[in-house]
Formats: sequence, C-alpha cells, structure tokens
Amino acid sequence: MSAESAVLSARSEDGRSFVVDNAAASPFSAGSLIVVSCTGRRQLALVEERTVTVPAGLRGRLIGELTDDGIDTKASHAFDGGEVRPADRDTVAALHHTTGAELEVGVSLSTPGGPARLLPTRFNRHTFWCGQSGSGKTYALGVVLEQLIAHTALPIVVLDPNSDFVRIGEVVPGATGPTAQALRERDIRVLRPKAQPPGRLRAKFIDMPLKSKAAVLQLDPVADREEFNELVHLSAVMTGELDDVLTGLRAVDTPARRRLAMRVENLGLLDWEVWAGADRAVTDIVAERPDVTVLDLGGFSTPAQQLVVALSLLDDLWAKREERRPVLLVIDEAHNLASPRLESPVAVAVRERLIQIAAEGRKFGLWLLLSTQRPSKVHPGIISQCDNLALMKMTSPADLAELGTYFGYAPSGLLAQAPWFRQGEALLAGGFVPTPTLAKVNARVTREGGADVSVPLR
Repeated sequence: MSAESAVLSARSEDGRSFVVDNAAASPFSAGSLIVVSCTGRRQLALVEERTVTVPAGLRGRLIGELTDDGIDTKASHAFDGGEVRPADRDTVAALHHTTGAELEVGVSLSTPGGPARLLPTRFNRHTFWCGQSGSGKTYALGVVLEQLIAHTALPIVVLDPNSDFVRIGEVVPGATGPTAQALRERDIRVLRPKAQPPGRLRAKFIDMPLKSKAAVLQLDPVADREEFNELVHLSAVMTGELDDVLTGLRAVDTPARRRLAMRVENLGLLDWEVWAGADRAVTDIVAERPDVTVLDLGGFSTPAQQLVVALSLLDDLWAKREERRPVLLVIDEAHNLASPRLESPVAVAVRERLIQIAAEGRKFGLWLLLSTQRPSKVHPGIISQCDNLALMKMTSPADLAELGTYFGYAPSGLLAQAPWFRQGEALLAGGFVPTPTLAKVNARVTREGGADVSVPLR
C-alpha cells in the first residue's frame, strides 16, 4: 500500500489533542492540516510533530468540528480509531471564513497550501517579529503592515530607526487591486528630523513628565537631590522650551540652579535638534490619529535623541490611556529601545515604559509589534507578554530554545524548521493566525525604504 493510499488511524483521549501511533507510510509533516473522521463526526486537526519513534508517529491538536455551516472551532471531541485524510483547500477557506482571517499576507507552505491569512482583530494583542539578518524580516513586516493599513482602521505608529518604512505610502507604479487602491487613499505621514514643517520630527521637553525630564538631564533624585528638587519646583511653573528653562535658571542665582544650568550646558542639550521650539511635537501629530505615522528616528545626530522622541511619545500615550483610543506601536529593530543591556537614564526610562505598556497597555488599546533579530536582544518582561509570533530564519539553537520557552503555542516541530527557512519564509503562530502556519510572504505593493546594497560586479 502506497503512502498516498494508506489510511491512518488516530485517537484522542482528551478531545483536544490527537495521536497517530504508526505513521511510517504517512506523507504528513509538521504543519499539515488533516481531517479525522469517526462515528459520523469530522474534525479538522493540525499535525504539530512527527515523532522519531519506530515506527514514526504523529501528534497534534484538534482545531474544530466540520459542520454543514463551516467549522465550529469551539467544539472538539475524543475518539478512538479515527480515519485520517488530508484537508483540502475548501476546508481551509472555511476555517479562514469562520475565524475572520482576512489579511492575505502570503502563500501557505503547509499541506494543503493556499493563501496564508491573518486575523486583523487579533492585533489587539502584542506581537513579536523575529528573524536573523538576511531573513527578509523587514520586507515581510512591510507586507503585513500594508494589509493592516489597507484593510483596517487601526492607526499605526512606526518607530523606524533605519528608514525602512519611510516609503510605505508610495505605491509601486502599476500596482492594482484593492490593497494598492486603499493604500493610495490612506493618510500616511512620515516625520523626519531634517524635514520641513509639518513633517519635522520633534519632541517637547516642557510636556514630558518630571521623571522623564530628570532622565534627559541624567538626574538621580537621591544622588542629585538638590538639583532634582530644583527641577521639581521648576516643573510646576515651567513654560517654553529648554532654552527658556536655561534662561529661567540663570535668572535666580542659587547654587542648585547654577548646577542645574551647568548640567544643561555640559550635556549639550541645547544643541540637540530634537526640541520642538515653534514646531509641532510628535505627540500632537500622533494625537490626530493619522492612518500611519512613520517616525524616521535614524536621522538624528545622536542616539540619545531617538530615545527622547520615543520616550516623549510613549509617555504621552500612557498618560492618555484612559481615552482608550487604539494604536498599534510598531517598533522596528526593537533592541534599540527595549534591550535589557541599555543603561543610560533615558534608555532605562524608555524600556520601563515599554514593559509597562506590554503588561498593562492592552486593555487601553496600546498594542505593540516588536521586530528584532534575536529574542535575547529584547527585555524578557516584554517578550513574555506577546501573544503573536512571526519567526523567520533563525539558525541559533539557543535562540530557538528561548523562543520555545516564551511561545508555547508555537509547535516545536515547526520551530525546529526555522534554520532552513528561505528568505521571506516565516512561521506564523498565536492568536493572529487560525492555526500555526508556515508561509512565504507576498510581494509588497509599496516601495521598500531600506533594501540591501548589492555587491558591484565587474
């Protein structure tokens, strides 16, 4: 009997998982969708693992019961001696319809194939996007963002340190279809440090909370207690930007004020181009909730100014959280803002705010999508709160083991395939996908801002 014609027998003791004891003749691999039939019931199931026992077996989870109306994902049943057959694409289409998976981001590499779709409604959970350099991580993230921008009303803010998304509003000439048309109609704003108003990226020192102002000034409330106390009193009456603050410090000659003024000057804060002055601050622009706001952080002359912009925005969103105005915060190269190794006062303040948003922001509509090369580069207090995972090529066994610890919903049999992913291939798992899926992302319909530089040939 050939592999194609062999009928496998499955059993489920708990009505949630299944086992096939003898799958030596099975064509199914981890990620395959199958249909198990027993006593008149048909259930959709996902193969999560092909065991290494002799003979080889299959293990996986039950997705739901097939009915005349589609798939009931809230119902699954125990059985013994269920007949296993491959699922067809119509069944997968029914699963997408039932779950509301509408965002087509690529092609499924798992049996039976067809489109790979995500659930737009489940971006109300934090998402972790990971892949080593060269995996196509940034390009693939752009594909997903295009779908979110085109087909949802969810405001998106992209913190973009490498200018990779500054052209997300430029549809490729000749691109057709509903996604391209919708993108042409969206309000997409790109803020850059060296742009002319109203596209200039700026922050207001005066609007930052006391703790953040102290972080910018590198003030410790105990070690620098006199200067910090001076800042406490100044904050209550402070008007204008940082240069006005310095003028006010010099107006009253006391030891604490002199030291605070010297600190501002010695740190060179007045030379930073980040301060808004007469320009609009990033917080004011994001408060209008454009469809997309891209913050081109990489254009500042110092990394500290990138952190100031991020801190100013995160503080403002957190202060206004009770308004419950949803926003998706996309943080590319998230290790620049969320690394456990960052030690400067501003970096620590940014990271602590992100940890707070990760832990408590979801119920207020503050949702994170963090993209980075390695899980160890992002603070575990943030990763552990992520309910969605997109994993691209990853060859490090330590990184894969760490991901398996954080994301138990990602089958180990699929995680183990990550070292052999080709560019643009990904494992999608968690709430934003109907079942864990291996996928090849689609081509983008907008221009990529940070494509790799080619090696010149003679």
